[in-house]
Amino acid sequence: MQASTEPATHAQRVNIELGERSYPIAIGAALLDDAATWVDLPRTASALIVTNTTVGPLYLQRLQAALQPRHKAVFTVVLPDGEAHKNWQTLNLIFDALLENECDRKTILYALGGGVVGDMTGFAAASYMRGVPFVQVATTLLAQVDSSVGGKTAINHPLGKNMIGAFYQPLLVVCDLDTLKTLPARELSAGLAEIIKYGPIADMAFLDWIENNLGALLAREPAALAHAVKRSCEIKAWVVGQDERESGIRAILNFGHTFGHAIESGLGYGEWLHGEAVGCGMVMAAHLSQRLGLIDMTLVERLTKVIHKAGLPVKGPRLGADRYLELMRVDKKTDAGELRFVLIDKPGSAVMRGAPQALVREVIEQCCAA
Repeated sequence: MQASTEPATHAQRVNIELGERSYPIAIGAALLDDAATWVDLPRTASALIVTNTTVGPLYLQRLQAALQPRHKAVFTVVLPDGEAHKNWQTLNLIFDALLENECDRKTILYALGGGVVGDMTGFAAASYMRGVPFVQVATTLLAQVDSSVGGKTAINHPLGKNMIGAFYQPLLVVCDLDTLKTLPARELSAGLAEIIKYGPIADMAFLDWIENNLGALLAREPAALAHAVKRSCEIKAWVVGQDERESGIRAILNFGHTFGHAIESGLGYGEWLHGEAVGCGMVMAAHLSQRLGLIDMTLVERLTKVIHKAGLPVKGPRLGADRYLELMRVDKKTDAGELRFVLIDKPGSAVMRGAPQALVREVIEQCCAA
């Protein structure tokens, strides 16, 4: 697919085309306080902002003030921060707030935070009164380029990541690039993993651009971040528009995730950030692609180098091949007990397929740190 040549404006837009469930992604600086950001949303009696203990002190009051003209009452709930809290107990805090404040079917939920807040808020919105509207206000790079877009919502279970959830689309996604100024360096690198992902699976020219502009991205140069977020959203919109519920092509967006989710679950949620696990998982998936004869070693080395330069791990933890395989079997891509992986079948293209277990074991042993 071709990159958009649309000129930069105050708020650039990428549309997710899903018929009556279509919605825009707004990308730009200073969007949080701009009344124009929220002007197309319904006016309702109530709204609930869901955030966490890290993001709340930075942006909660500002978002609450911006939304006051659109809602008679804007309630808030502050969740504990981190992947370790993406569970039923924390989800119930959202339901508690909705019920205690007598929120109705027109109440809009606003997810103010990163991927964990977005996933849980979306799942709560899909479930409360069998579905209420919600808006993604993504404050991490990873959320802006991946998790806030496409309607995947979920919580974790001790036996598997994101195994309990729903497909449920937001009304709007807001990517205020100014929020990335307060992002810890480790979280920035984690977001870069999901940006890098789009190159080998869909757009090698974008991978070229990432390699040439990695320093600018790490330095948080606004123009570089704006382009990376917009191009990532364009690619994801193109994929999701064809396959909303991941019955086909959308699975390619999980490149690196089968290995990555095993790392997250095996170490304990939160020990590695999601993007760190995905970065390492992409290296492992690239090696598996090469062993199956789909790509040459040059691309594996190129991808490993850019992931490493982004500040991400390229060696997995030594959980043992048996443990990796056990964890990977609890994966949404498993089909009738057969492990399936998203692999690069040629530069800029991906495919989901199985692989001999012996080869998978070899990759695990090769790609895990001593």
